[in-house]
Amino acid sequence: MTKLKVEGMTCGGCVRSVERTLKAVDADAQVGVSLERGEAELKTKKDAAPFIAALERAGYKASVLP
Repeated sequence: MTKLKVEGMTCGGCVRSVERTLKAVDADAQVGVSLERGEAELKTKKDAAPFIAALERAGYKASVLP
């Protein structure tokens, strides 16, 4: 499980945008996004780097949570 801090989400539309962005990197990933916590949880075999890069291209700031 990878947890990402996602900054810049302000509404439900942002949550859907983040979900779509993460699924575009790995269609098989299980993705959960919380607007309240400003976090995304991923179950994937891929490294976090491509997910972070995709989110930043979409206009969000992202980093890995411990």
